[in-house]
Amino acid sequence: MDSAAPDAATTADEPTTTTEHGTASTDRATGTATETRPRSRYLDLAHVRLHYLAAGEETDPPVVLLHGGGLDEARLSWRHLLPALADEHHVLAPDWPGYGSSGPASRQPSLRYYADVLAEFCDELGLERVSLVGISMGGGIALQFATDHTDRVERLVLVDSYGLGTSVPGGRLAYWFTRAERLNRALWWLFSHSDRLGRRSIRSMVVEGDDDLEADALAALQRPDVGEAWHAFQRHEVTPTGLRTAFLDRLPDLDVPTLVVHGERDPLVPVDWAIRAHAMLPDAELFVLPGCGHMPPRERPESFADRVRAFLG
Repeated sequence: MDSAAPDAATTADEPTTTTEHGTASTDRATGTATETRPRSRYLDLAHVRLHYLAAGEETDPPVVLLHGGGLDEARLSWRHLLPALADEHHVLAPDWPGYGSSGPASRQPSLRYYADVLAEFCDELGLERVSLVGISMGGGIALQFATDHTDRVERLVLVDSYGLGTSVPGGRLAYWFTRAERLNRALWWLFSHSDRLGRRSIRSMVVEGDDDLEADALAALQRPDVGEAWHAFQRHEVTPTGLRTAFLDRLPDLDVPTLVVHGERDPLVPVDWAIRAHAMLPDAELFVLPGCGHMPPRERPESFADRVRAFLG
């Protein structure tokens, strides 16, 4: 979720804790109801300690869920989808460097930087081929990874995705805003210290929010470094003439089955980008959710999960 506002495995040695976001599922061996809870784990990569959530059996096909920017983190975007896929998939949802419980990002994170982190994450866990589900900035990272490592991607789900256009709301004014260091820090401080402003920020991105979504967003805003990685990413991506990175010229050659999901009323990423991308991709399905904003996984969790589950197979 990209805010419109300053808009070697170590799992065995770490305490493996369960989150509060458990759901009921069916044990395939016994046919009895069991509880599936995402497990909180850590992985030491070359330059960062990465936190991730995991659910499902490790022998099942792997699916990696990639959250967006701004105040986002794995449990915020994927609270409902992660356990919903766990019956048939090994589901992994990392916190990007600079987000959630992961270590800090590089000084100037970019889509390629995060795609390299994703490649190292998959290598360390022995995942040779994965399906990717990415929302907003996470969708752009999924596209970067898929175009660089097409042979490693089984299926691709792009949700209100970054990387499908170059226009930016506000034009040149947005460029200067990303360079206003003190203003950005002041705004993020205000959002993190005022529940009212924090709620207003999340409501500006969605059409159908709920109390759980607002609670998760307000919790994410309490991270000490909230907004820093996103601001650094914006400084890299927003240029005087628009967004630096788009994959339009590479979409026709992206030979990966792709599901393009978009909220019809997304105020941050135009739905026209999704429609155009669907037409350009050689093997794609389009799923537009009427009356939905920037966060289909949280605004329409059941219909979103059903469509993604059917697509992944």
